[in-house]
Amino acid sequence: MDNRAQILPGTLDLLILKAVSLRPQHGYGVLLRIGQISKGALVIEQGALYPALFRLVRKGLLKATWGISENNQRAKYYELTAAGRNRLREEIDSWNRLVAAIGTVLKTRAEEL
Repeated sequence: MDNRAQILPGTLDLLILKAVSLRPQHGYGVLLRIGQISKGALVIEQGALYPALFRLVRKGLLKATWGISENNQRAKYYELTAAGRNRLREEIDSWNRLVAAIGTVLKTRAEEL
């Protein structure tokens, strides 16, 4: 049985912002970090990740700088901007409200209506 979860539309940006908030990462490092912190339950395809990283940079939520990776290769590293930190807080609050509302719906029994 596959224990991986489907990424919901609109959640990729939130996952990227969270991963980068923990430590600046290069693109592949972001993929690894999301896999690590989700204990392998979330797997992001590179074809989805890189356009999202570019979009977040364009929106001013991430800053990209060139650096050298652990394996001595030139890589673009991403870090949160102040706007990115604010957006991450907003997205986390919004996500928590949604999870609470869905949890309430799923716990409701017929006799409670």
